[in-house]
Amino acid sequence: MEQQRNWDSIVVGGGLVGLAIAYGLGRLGRSCLVLDAGDLDFRAARGNFGLVWVQGKGSGFPPYADWSMSSSRSWPDLAAMLHEQTGAALALEQKGGLDVCLTEDELSTRIAELTTLSQHQNGRFQFQALDRQALAEIQPGIGEVAGATWSPHDGHVSPLYLMRGLHDAIHHQSGYVKTSCPVTAITQTGVDIQVTTPDGHFTAPRLVLAAGLGNRALAPFLGLEQAIRPQRGQIMVTEKLPLQIRYPMVTLRQTAEGSIMIGDSHEDAGLDVSSTRPVMAEIASRAQRILPSLSDAKIIRSWAALRVMSPDGYPIYDQSPNIAGAFAVTCHSGVTLAAAHALDLARCIHDGYLGPHLTAFSERRFDVSPA
Repeated sequence: MEQQRNWDSIVVGGGLVGLAIAYGLGRLGRSCLVLDAGDLDFRAARGNFGLVWVQGKGSGFPPYADWSMSSSRSWPDLAAMLHEQTGAALALEQKGGLDVCLTEDELSTRIAELTTLSQHQNGRFQFQALDRQALAEIQPGIGEVAGATWSPHDGHVSPLYLMRGLHDAIHHQSGYVKTSCPVTAITQTGVDIQVTTPDGHFTAPRLVLAAGLGNRALAPFLGLEQAIRPQRGQIMVTEKLPLQIRYPMVTLRQTAEGSIMIGDSHEDAGLDVSSTRPVMAEIASRAQRILPSLSDAKIIRSWAALRVMSPDGYPIYDQSPNIAGAFAVTCHSGVTLAAAHALDLARCIHDGYLGPHLTAFSERRFDVSPA
């Protein structure tokens, strides 16, 4: 049936980035087919930590700082839309977030970084520097740390609830998510774009590549190059506990169900998604220094997932120079930027061109001569 339909758009990739764009296109009246290679893919969506985060993002790249702030502000709208359409509750909280620093040097470096970010945004980005005493007043049980920075723009959400909500909304919009359907070729056929899969050909006038690490192999079909690489992150999850964490932290957050997620790591390990004892021990050690009560908590599961990283760590958004209506999107911050992808980027794709505010995210930024 999905082959016989005349789709308005095809999104390749069923992770959070692809689903958010597909949902956004559906809101604008474009019927959308999502082709997903399968759950065994190296995807970040199911292993995501779940932060909706602004502080520290883009301090060296102002367009990313603006984009992250815009998405954070739009997140309540996205959550309300999904809830109204599907009844999905995403467990979104945006009461602020903490970045805890263990040493004075770490804290002073952090403050300098966020000061630069605030100056760039003419005060729109706000934060407070907290010494240990001030931190202990808002986060009881804190360990012997130097302090923290707190920003009101930050929060967290359940990535799995978000993924389910986007799935349901796409189906409510008469879209379709087809799994176990990897794309092997892309060609232009008249005014349409045709993708080839083991299950046959699918065509539409709009195409979005949002296949994560898969974009590296697919982007050349569009005359584009996405030199992305995997970066492993490991997470541990405790048993369900009484409320201990009042604000999400960069490395600790307590879910709505009560379990505490502990992360994160940044490892160049290729496509290896194994959990490793040395890294988990390091993560656990830092968590106990921040919140000593975690020493008695039972770890019930752990996992590793792969971030999709560009050479500079920022998103890549491009339009094909060869195939009209085709776009490629790569981003490692699928949760934070979900609102921007659904409510802003999707409109650009619907209209057929990327707006000036997205120009800085083109892969062309990597073509600048070192001289």
